[in-house]
Amino acid sequence: MSQRYRITRALQVNDNSEAVITLEECKQYFASQSDFSYTPVFTITGTTTMSIEGDFFMWSYGDSKIPFRHYQGDVYVSGTNEAVIPRMMEVASDLRADIVGE
Repeated sequence: MSQRYRITRALQVNDNSEAVITLEECKQYFASQSDFSYTPVFTITGTTTMSIEGDFFMWSYGDSKIPFRHYQGDVYVSGTNEAVIPRMMEVASDLRADIVGE
């Protein structure tokens, strides 16, 4: 099973910053990143096809598309591809957030 990560501000106790990462903030941030695109539906194709509705920011890495999902004030990403780790750390830093392994 792959490691899943959560980019969150929940660990921060500073009253001067937003406790959640808003969808609007994500849309604005990821729109400024040339290697990301937004989609409201993530489709997984294999032996069967499954579509998941939500707010997905797809990171283009080579031939791969890796979803960063905004959900309830946090951003989630799978660590299946090791290349995602440094990019995830950069995103968390830019969003002034922490990373939690789940």
